[in-house]
Amino acid sequence: MANISTFGPDVQLIWKDRKRYCGLPLSFTRYYLIRKPGVWVKLIEDIGFFTSKIEEVNLFRVEDIEVFASFANKFWGVGNVTVRSSDKTCPELTLVRIKDAQKVRSLIMDLVEDERKNRNLHYGEFSQ
Repeated sequence: MANISTFGPDVQLIWKDRKRYCGLPLSFTRYYLIRKPGVWVKLIEDIGFFTSKIEEVNLFRVEDIEVFASFANKFWGVGNVTVRSSDKTCPELTLVRIKDAQKVRSLIMDLVEDERKNRNLHYGEFSQ
């Protein structure tokens, strides 16, 4: 998945990163936020070198986002972002040890809100 055009024409790359070790992107796990204007916005996890496993989540399905950074992660300037969604095949996707985890969480949340507005979807929490 080195080439974003794999997903078709007019696909735009919003953000990308890799899983990091000691703050360095030395992994074959890649993360992408991509958009096909007016159609969809997706979060992609691509794992592997010789063989590849790709997970994707449509952002309008995202229900919750959590950021976690241990002491060591803070030292290296990385963190984990866990995205929970209503997607049946991938209900939880964790972006492991990515740079600027708080900024990525904010970016994802802004895109989720935009996608819901564009699709005229409303997500609410109901108390009983």
